Amino acid sequence: MSDIILDVKDLTISFDTFAGKVQAVRGVSFQLQKGENLAIVGESGSGKSVSTKALMGLLARNATIEKGKILYKGKDLAPFTDTQWEDYRGKEIAMIFQDPLSSLNPIMKIGKQIAEVFTLHQGMGRKEAKERSIELMRSVDIPFPEKRYNQYPFHFSGGMRQRIVIAIALALNPEILICDEPTTALDVTIQAQVLSLITKLQKERELSTIFITHDLGVVAHVADRVAVMYAGKIVEYGTAQDVFYNPQHPYTWSLMASMPDMDVVQGEDLAVIQGSPPNMLHPPAGDAFAERNPNALVLDFKREPPLFKVSDTHYAATWLLHPDSPKVEMPASLKRRIENSMKKAGV
Repeated sequence: MSDIILDVKDLTISFDTFAGKVQAVRGVSFQLQKGENLAIVGESGSGKSVSTKALMGLLARNATIEKGKILYKGKDLAPFTDTQWEDYRGKEIAMIFQDPLSSLNPIMKIGKQIAEVFTLHQGMGRKEAKERSIELMRSVDIPFPEKRYNQYPFHFSGGMRQRIVIAIALALNPEILICDEPTTALDVTIQAQVLSLITKLQKERELSTIFITHDLGVVAHVADRVAVMYAGKIVEYGTAQDVFYNPQHPYTWSLMASMPDMDVVQGEDLAVIQGSPPNMLHPPAGDAFAERNPNALVLDFKREPPLFKVSDTHYAATWLLHPDSPKVEMPASLKRRIENSMKKAGV
């Protein structure tokens, strides 16, 4: 996996509001390789979805890409007009949203919603479009696709509706599939089925995928690499093994420690991240996580940390990695959890 299909460089996005300019994404950079699964994780409001909507040309009218590049196969998409985006959206890069019901027209038959992708974008006749649509429905494991072709969205369960949305996203054979919280509205069993389906299709079609999620369980299931976002910035970046087994940023520690765990010690409280994310109308001068970080240094409140290199594949933006900083260990409960996880995985 050495071919870089997407290269995002210093992406900065703001929103003009009545209260002022909201600095939603601040200098985000990452790469996506051919056939790779990249997960972008973080709390709500961290800039995950805004970053990926920029890759689709789906930003709100009050949003501005202030600087940065979105290089898809070497071509910068950032300055594209709406007309130019029409040639890329769906054909080169497609997206699955978290609520399949809002993505589908409730008064249009499922088959017609899939078929119109072929008729509008590829000029197919109705018969051929129907055949291709049924074939797609079968590929995403919709049972009895010939019969269900003529049913409406309300005839389908949440998991089946998400499969239909996946089918529509893949209709034009895109190179990149963006999954924005694709399992949030589904129960745990159906989540696993949808994730397995996406993984299967990704391998069959050699798709490059970006998963947007706050669920680290989903990340562990699908990711090759992980980018942790906080307050519009990537604060940790590495392989899934780097981030899960050797997390370096205090925010990553907090995220992982706050996950429910079957191996919790009796009487031990579930960790929570104290405080609230910063107001992005007025981002803090130093490390945006400093106010919520029990291990914050004086420097964290004054200067923003750069991305320090942990290894050739692993980077984290925390002053705790500076050679002159005091040695701070991750919470003991998290360290124990990681050690147990590594033993189970045979690492």
